[in-house]
Amino acid sequence: MRVLRQPPSGTLLLLFLRPLLASGNSASTLQARAMNPGGGARGSPADSHRLQRSTVPGSDPQRSNELLLLAAGDGASREPRHHVLYFPGDVQNYHEIMTRHPENYQWENWSLENIATILAHRFPDSYIWVIKCSRMHLHKFSCYDNFVKSNMFGAPEHSPDFGAFKHLYMLLVNAFNLTQNGLLSTNRSVWNKDYKLPNCESNSSTTSNGGQEEKERTCENVDKSAVNFAPLSLNGASFTLIGFSKGCVVLNQLLFELKEAKKDKNIDTFIKSIRTMYWLDGGHSGGSNTWVTYPEVLKEFAQTGITVHTHVTPYQVHDPMRSWIGKEHKKFVQILGDMGMQVTSQIHFAKETPSIENHFRVHEVF
Repeated sequence: MRVLRQPPSGTLLLLFLRPLLASGNSASTLQARAMNPGGGARGSPADSHRLQRSTVPGSDPQRSNELLLLAAGDGASREPRHHVLYFPGDVQNYHEIMTRHPENYQWENWSLENIATILAHRFPDSYIWVIKCSRMHLHKFSCYDNFVKSNMFGAPEHSPDFGAFKHLYMLLVNAFNLTQNGLLSTNRSVWNKDYKLPNCESNSSTTSNGGQEEKERTCENVDKSAVNFAPLSLNGASFTLIGFSKGCVVLNQLLFELKEAKKDKNIDTFIKSIRTMYWLDGGHSGGSNTWVTYPEVLKEFAQTGITVHTHVTPYQVHDPMRSWIGKEHKKFVQILGDMGMQVTSQIHFAKETPSIENHFRVHEVF
């Protein structure tokens, strides 16, 4: 497997808000790795970026997600900006965690940090937000419990009123407020020491089948060190939403909620700021509803004017053991097209043997 290295200094600013441990240890600095858009590795191990993590609350204190932010340049260019919101799939985690996992290490090229860098090349001059799932069952199955009702393995149970849109909107509001409140300063290279960010340490427990699952978080106030960054604003900003594999369940839930979500003035404004949505090789462990195929739901979606792109591989849509996935994907695209929506569909690696590697490689070619 290819070894990914970091981009040259100054190419990208990688900022990850990370809660410090209650012991008071400083935030760890990790090697950020980048992928050349044309494939292969570039950069040198000497290049480094500071990674920090933090839990950002959403629609209520019990709904929070860790966010990874990657901004192009020095963050001081003009507002408003375009923002890319990415929802990862199963297995994907921080590089430091994936490399230590007995199975997931083989997919470390697709860690959250690497994906952020790939997306930064794909969407230059945009803010890249990776929204981590709130729970990983058995350290493998991504579960987006804050966005959609899910079973133990993260398979969704969609409904029109779970509150995914509200949660996503409030995640952005709260994250952007961190910059407006002086946490991220434009004129100094450290965090504003007068501003305190809650430090949340996860308490984990072992499930009956041996899996670790996050429970509640205990928080305390801590000082941060930081990187220069311009304040962000939702006003006039535009958005691209991307779901990969299991992460597509979030996009699907948003579609089910569109009708209700539009009744809220602020969320309706946010919906109108979404320019494009990408479904990248969607899939989950459930036996249906991998793609949205309900005409009444898709009719509401078609009225938004959002541009839709689907990129799939044989790993999902040609799997004979999960034949419904390919059928649902085809129906999703067909219904939206019939309704006059701007939608594109592309299958990648069609002549190659279906593989998890090609499933992940859709990030390189979409």
